[in-house]
Amino acid sequence: MGKLFGTDGIRGVANKAPMTAEMAMNIGRAVAHLFGGKGHAPRIVIGRDTRLSGDMLECAIVAGLCSMGADAIVAGVIPTPGVAYLAQSIRADAGIVISASHNPYEDNGIKIFGNGGFKLPDKTEEAIEELITEEKAPRLLPSPTKLGSASRMDDASGRYTVFLKQSFPREHSLAGMKIVLDCSNGAASRVAPQVFSELGAATTTLFNAPDGKNINLHCGSQHPEKLAKKVVESGADAGFAFDGDGDRVIAVDEKGNILTGDRMLAICARILKNEGKLTNNTVVRTVMSNMGLSVALESLGIDSAITGVGDRLVLEAMQEKGAVLGGEDSGHLIFLEHHTTGDGIITALQVAATMKKEEKPLSELAAIMKVFPQVLLNVHVKSRTELEGIPEIADAIRQAEKRLKGHGRVLVRYSGTQHICRIMAEGPTQEETEAICRTIADVVDRRLNADAQTKTIIV
Repeated sequence: MGKLFGTDGIRGVANKAPMTAEMAMNIGRAVAHLFGGKGHAPRIVIGRDTRLSGDMLECAIVAGLCSMGADAIVAGVIPTPGVAYLAQSIRADAGIVISASHNPYEDNGIKIFGNGGFKLPDKTEEAIEELITEEKAPRLLPSPTKLGSASRMDDASGRYTVFLKQSFPREHSLAGMKIVLDCSNGAASRVAPQVFSELGAATTTLFNAPDGKNINLHCGSQHPEKLAKKVVESGADAGFAFDGDGDRVIAVDEKGNILTGDRMLAICARILKNEGKLTNNTVVRTVMSNMGLSVALESLGIDSAITGVGDRLVLEAMQEKGAVLGGEDSGHLIFLEHHTTGDGIITALQVAATMKKEEKPLSELAAIMKVFPQVLLNVHVKSRTELEGIPEIADAIRQAEKRLKGHGRVLVRYSGTQHICRIMAEGPTQEETEAICRTIADVVDRRLNADAQTKTIIV
């Protein structure tokens, strides 16, 4: 068995290894064992998104937890950051999320939070893997008198809704604003519209009718085009598109322009600095951040720390630097003043609050950052061979960097959750950037998929 945990939990095709009912049960057992031993039966909160396979995996995890003597608290469909909040709020010993984020419905995944609402460190994930791969958990099962129980938390969404509204400044409301929300037929479908409506916004909601198979289907943070069209048609002030599990968001301004995470970071960094709330004058960003963000932060006199891809790495760097704001261009933003993890609804609320405070349209706020032309291509690969050891790919990258002459950059890396090699290029013009990115992608595809019958590049 290969390594279970990627950059964001365990993920795969539902009902195929590793995302099987048997694996889910063993994960439940491992979590119950590792978070027990504190003088009481461990209490574990479980939440999920709207995928068809969610019921199967939820039942299996509950069975694993109870078989190891833990009490399972089932929150039902709720965004990933909602589980992180509940784990901390009710003083549970851990939280488990069943979701594959922005992936298609056929996939699913499992993420785990500790009792403080933070994602697990590497050592804890390794301990879970050891219990599973060495089949230790079945040998640790308690007697029939010490089995756990399962209960349903009927007010989970309500608790989380109250928490979200508390992140919005009390001296303001969204009254007078027209907001369009794309809920991706996912976990935010119920909570997000309720939060914005209760804060006073005139809310129009798209893609909030999940059926188990339509999560992320031509909608949400990966496909905000329909949201942009609706914002313009309805004369809305802004729009927000969430991903399937609600931990990331993409914004749309009143003109229909799509704003990714980097521009939202710049907008929020500026107002936090002006309000004296940007601790240590630092924002954490990743290697995938657009060069325009670096320029914008520098012009604002704000320091930035760069880390690898993944919101867990962003959080670690934020804690190390004492920063309260960090995030990724994908729309994962972390506001440590409000939450322990990335939360798409909180991010949307902070952007909307900035519009209210400054009494400016979102397009004007977004002008603080000029986006450098950027192209990202994904190449599906059969195996994840070490890229540095492939001379043809290394040479293609060197030639691209030579061509850019310091006026852009290239980044080639594997996805942490899928068999995909991501090629990102930034340059002085869109045409040249696309040509550079395509050239490298062709080399990656040819070298890593030598036996493939068809090209596998996806834009």
